[in-house]
Amino acid sequence: MFSITDLHDRARALNKKIALPEGTDPRTIQAALWLAERGVVRPALVGPEAEVRAEAERQGTPLPPSISVVDPATSPRAQDYAQALFQKRKHRGMTYEQAREAVHDVLYWGDLMVDAGDADGCVAGAAHPSPDVVRAAIHVLGVAEGSALVSSFFLMVLPDGRPLTYADCGVNPYPSPDELASIGLDAAQNHRFLTGEEPRVAFLSFSTKGSAEHDLVDRVRQATETAQQKRPDAAIDGELQFDAAFDAAVGERKAPGSAVAGQANVFVFPSLNAGNIGYKITQRVGGAEAFGPVLQGLRLPANDLSRGSDWEDIANVAAITALQAGALD
Repeated sequence: MFSITDLHDRARALNKKIALPEGTDPRTIQAALWLAERGVVRPALVGPEAEVRAEAERQGTPLPPSISVVDPATSPRAQDYAQALFQKRKHRGMTYEQAREAVHDVLYWGDLMVDAGDADGCVAGAAHPSPDVVRAAIHVLGVAEGSALVSSFFLMVLPDGRPLTYADCGVNPYPSPDELASIGLDAAQNHRFLTGEEPRVAFLSFSTKGSAEHDLVDRVRQATETAQQKRPDAAIDGELQFDAAFDAAVGERKAPGSAVAGQANVFVFPSLNAGNIGYKITQRVGGAEAFGPVLQGLRLPANDLSRGSDWEDIANVAAITALQAGALD
């Protein structure tokens, strides 16, 4: 049985510093206080220092010394960060003046802390739309070597403790077959890393093994074949309907002999529509805990949050971010 406290314990041993750019948000402050008190990570709240501390006072808990506050308006790192951002984005037409202005955006600042080694990871999105969070991360941190694209996954923990990985539920609206294959392989690697389980990857469709013919089904078949070619040693199958992938009895009827049907733990959705709807149904109707969206494919760790997050969601994603940072050591 999987427990999120296992991830907290693993993160605590790493002692990583995580930037939290939404430092004036009450949920972010509460998460930082919890993380610092338990030593899961070393939180760094980013924002106007007076406002950050005033919000903490309103919550009745002054910030302890174990939580640092970084104010982009007064930090001596502003010039260095602006120069770093300018060098990264000048080929896209960014001027130095634009870079100087951009670093005062807390999302860019948090990622620049990671890029400079002033933090080990960054977590934002409780108060910003996902496209803004992902854009800043890509502009500053870039795509990891060997990754085809930046995508996301949710770690879903069912009421009985079983962990599942859903991808992509937060970034790519309509991935190509090659991109879908890459999303699935990255999600499989992350499932193994976070849960310790051997991944069994199902590429989902409204068809199972030829039960329907459509261009949308063909895309999933192509993605499955590409993923299987890249990882012939892995348990990967598709196209599978969700019930065939998840339920053993249905899987045996619809896809007999499949190494994945009925026992999948990594589910690759064919579009952002399907993935986002699927994880929310699993969470709200099925009673699962949803951790994420966790970004994959970045050069250094930065993660997104749903704007519906509570402080526990922020704390949990911060712990996952610390683990991602530890994997790069």
